[in-house]
Amino acid sequence: VQLQASGGGLVQAGGSLRLSCAASGRSLTSVVSGWFRQAANKEREFVGAISHTGSKLYADSVEGRFTISRDNAKNTVYLQMNSLAPEDTAIYYCAVSIGGFHPARVGRRSSYDYWGQGTQVTVSS
Repeated sequence: VQLQASGGGLVQAGGSLRLSCAASGRSLTSVVSGWFRQAANKEREFVGAISHTGSKLYADSVEGRFTISRDNAKNTVYLQMNSLAPEDTAIYYCAVSIGGFHPARVGRRSSYDYWGQGTQVTVSS
């Protein structure tokens, strides 16, 4: 599975961005797709995930502001980010897990088998 993330950029606080993650080699309808982010000098953290059936789970820090969706025809997962704040500044990574969609595991980096290259999101105050 190859993942290509895109859509990052510079945005002012309160603005929006939509990240894309295009997959090849496997249908995203058969896997868990996740988004993680890593700020400077911090650990990579879970943002959200979508199951093969469309169930979703979000980190508390982005719940209500970020939305994950999937276009099956394009084999692409999206992360719509609204009401962005400076603390959302990070490199955002998409990832795929072959395993099941269980809340206990989808938030763990180790649960994911394939990773994209990351896209930088910078939110200015």
